[in-house]
Amino acid sequence: MGESENCVTFEKPSAAEAVLLGALAPGVNRPTWLVLKCVMLALGACLAIMLYAAFYSSSSAMAFHVLVLVLLSSMLFILLNW
Repeated sequence: MGESENCVTFEKPSAAEAVLLGALAPGVNRPTWLVLKCVMLALGACLAIMLYAAFYSSSSAMAFHVLVLVLLSSMLFILLNW
C-alpha cells in the first residue's frame, strides 16, 4: 500500500566487517602486495650486504646479530606469504 513495503534497508556493517570486506576487495590488495614484495626484496638485499660485511669484518658478534636479523626477516616473509 505504501512505499515503505517496497523499501529495502541495509544495516551499516560493523568496523570489523568493514575491514574484512576491504581486505578481501581485489582492487585494494594488488598494489599493497606489490609494494610489500618490493620492500621485502630491498630488505633482503640490505641484509645480504650486511651479512657480507659482518663476515669480512671478522667480528663474530656482528655476524651473529645479522644472522638473527636474517632469521627474523625470513620468518616475516614466510608468514606474510602463507
